Formats: sequence, C-alpha cells, structure tokens
Amino acid sequence: MVTAAGFCIWMIGWGTYTPSFSVFFKPLLTEFGWSRAGASLAYSLSYMVQAVLAIMMGWLTDRLGPRAVVMMLGSFLGICYLLMSQVNTLWHFQVNYALIGGIGISTLNIPVMVTLSRWFIKKRGLMIGIVQAGMGVGGLIFPPLTGWLILAYGWRSAYVILGIITFIGIMTGGFFLRRDPNDIGQLPDGLSEKMQQEVKPLNPVAHSTSFSIWEAVHTSQFWMIAGLYGSFGFCRSTFLAHIPAHVQDLGFPLTDAANVLAVITGSSMFSRVVMGRVADIIGNRRAFMISFAATAVSLIWGLAANNLWELYLFALVFGFGWGNQAVLRYTIASEVFGLASLGLVMGTLGVAESSAATFGSFFAGYLFDTFGNYQLVFWMGIGVSIAGILSAWFLKPMDKRLE
Repeated sequence: MVTAAGFCIWMIGWGTYTPSFSVFFKPLLTEFGWSRAGASLAYSLSYMVQAVLAIMMGWLTDRLGPRAVVMMLGSFLGICYLLMSQVNTLWHFQVNYALIGGIGISTLNIPVMVTLSRWFIKKRGLMIGIVQAGMGVGGLIFPPLTGWLILAYGWRSAYVILGIITFIGIMTGGFFLRRDPNDIGQLPDGLSEKMQQEVKPLNPVAHSTSFSIWEAVHTSQFWMIAGLYGSFGFCRSTFLAHIPAHVQDLGFPLTDAANVLAVITGSSMFSRVVMGRVADIIGNRRAFMISFAATAVSLIWGLAANNLWELYLFALVFGFGWGNQAVLRYTIASEVFGLASLGLVMGTLGVAESSAATFGSFFAGYLFDTFGNYQLVFWMGIGVSIAGILSAWFLKPMDKRLE
C-alpha cells in the first residue's frame, strides 16, 4: 500500500512538474516575448524554494508523518497549475511557479523516500526504484498529453486540466502513506523479529549504526554524497527544462519536443527499477559511476544530434543515467547514515541538489540569450557528469559499509 501510494504521488507530481514548465516554455515565450533567462528563473527559483524547505520537510516528516505533510502541502502543486492559467506578467509567472509550485514539489522527495526507507530494508533499492518508476510512467503520459492539450485548447486550459489532475492525485496518494510499519504492528519487509535477526541483508549498510545530522555533516562521506546530489541536480534541472526548447530550436514541432521529453522520462522508469536492484547487489559507488558515465556519453552525443532519431537516442541514454542517479541518491544516504535522523540528513543533502539545480536551469537560459544556442550548456553538463564519476570514485567506505 505504501509503495503504491508513493508510486501514485511520483507519477502525478513529478510526471506533471517538468512538462508544466518545459512543454509550456516556448508557447509562453511566443505569447509574452519573455527572455529565456527570465522565464527560466521561475524554474530555478522553484529549486531554491525546495532547497530552503528541504530540511523543514525532513523535520516535519519525522514529527508529523508523511500523510499530513503530503496532503497539506503537496496540494500546493495542483493549486500552482490552476493559478498558472491566469498569469499575464513575468513576475506573476515567476512567483507562482517558484513559491507555490516549489512548496508543492518539495513534498514529493523527502516524505516519500524517508517513508520507504523505514518500511523496507532488504529490498530498499528495488522498492525506491518502483516508486520512482512512477515518474517515468507519468513522464510517458503527461508531456505528450500536455502538448496535445496546448495545441487543442490553448495553454491556459491545459494548465487548468493539469491542476485538477494533480490536486486529486496527490491528495489521494498522500492519504495512503503511513509513517512506520510499527504503527500497524509490523516490521520492515514484513519479517518477524526472529526472521529479521536471522536473515543476512543483501547490503549490510542497511543495518549500519545511525548517525545524527550533526555527526553526519562532520564526515567526509557526507560531503562526497553532497557532491553527487549536486551533480545530479544540475544535470536534471538544466536539461529537462531546456531540452524541449532545444528540440524546437532545431526546427521540430512542439509534439516532437514533448515526445523527446517523454522518452527521457520513460527511459528513466526502466533504469530506476533495474538499477535499484543492481545497486542492492554491486553497491552504490559502482552504480553511481555507471550512471554518471551514461549521462556524460549522452551529452557528448547530444552535442552533435540534429536528426530526430539522434535526439531520441540521446533521450534514451540520458534518461537511463538520470533514472539511476534518482534512485541511488536516496539509497546511499539511508545506507551510510542510518534511519535515526534520515529526514534531516536527506533534507540537508537536498540543499546541495537544489542549489545546483537552481543555478543550472537559470544559467542555461542566460547562455542561450547570450550565444543563441545551448552548446556551452552541453559542455557544462559533461564536466559536471565527470565530476559525479570522480565523487563516487573517491567516496570511501565507513567501516566497510559502502562495499
């Protein structure tokens, strides 16, 4: 039930969030004449709001439980889309998307992932991968649907429809979240106490000693993992926000741009499930290195991609790397630092991710306004991906817990 609820929340929340900006991007620029940097600032600021709220969401989840947090604050995402249908000025767009949307989207990560980490130990990576596959399913559905709605009914009506779907979906999923298996007399993975003591975990990190937030931040491992979070956040926000516009800049219509975005998120769905399971076996360091290598290769290919099939291949490989990193950043935090203050630890690491995302999406728009293309943006993404590989390589085990 908890996994299904998380899947629903991620499918609706993340599935609508990226197309709610990137697929609408050029239609809004065309109608209002905004600069790409100015419009991208809304997307960037939404990540800044997430960064500011990340630690608070972890604290609220530890104390109020995920159901209250997601139902009360997650509904802001649907409200954001409804308000977006009424924008007429750039500052309205920026404030609404950044503040209202940022509050709503900040409830999708920490509350859901902390809850899953408390319910599952032996197959934690797999369960997190299944929930995050909801983003892939939503990513297959909502970008093409959004593009069709814009062409058929206009962008204002499209925002209204997305708002209604999102509000109902997140409220429903949030209702079925439960804080901890102890609340209903169960243990993680549904094992009895005797079985849980006898079964050797697939990854001994799952049973490592828990760290407080203050103990965690004083370790070198924390800052290495923060680097991984930052590399992930930069590549995700920068390219998901601008790839549909890039595809249209190459001369392809809005429908093709939406389909390329759908391939990225659809590919991530497969990799989230598969690599979640693979990471349980080979360890997070190796899995992270594979995922960032895939991102770097895809961006090198994307530099020269001009045909539609080349863009689809780029999207396929980029989505694979992105999906891997999306799962691994949660499993590595829970496995290294334990469960005692997991909400605060993940929230603090989320600051690094959101800060990099804030910079990346805005700076990409600025570079386009300056140079008229995204070439430098692709090179920056390649460099950041290589930095992610190195961060994973230099991440040293704590008491052999990363091996």
